[in-house]
Amino acid sequence: MSLKITVDEDLPRRAVQILRDHGYDAASVIEQGMGGWKDAQLWIAVQNQKRFLVTADKGFGDIRVYTPGKHFGILLLRPDEDGIRPLIELLSQVLNSYKLEDLVGITTVATPRGIRIRKE
Repeated sequence: MSLKITVDEDLPRRAVQILRDHGYDAASVIEQGMGGWKDAQLWIAVQNQKRFLVTADKGFGDIRVYTPGKHFGILLLRPDEDGIRPLIELLSQVLNSYKLEDLVGITTVATPRGIRIRKE
């Protein structure tokens, strides 16, 4: 069974396809009928569905609120520049270096300079 992933609406639709191409059960927030939801509401739904969250919303990187080890996993993409290409390149870098299954329960922050893994 593949890891279930929710892709936040701040990421391009192409991110969902890239995750699917890597064998993940990925769906966008929009596809799941959660477009426009507040972060707290979205977070509860994602956790209830035991889904890993891929986002560019730096609010999800706050480990005081989203404590590693108490959630199903967050991948926060933090490119240096705006636009679709930097986000896609960063996601591809992570997928070429890590299996997302190994990041379950962890808050992972990816930047062009490297990846920070925050465990409990």
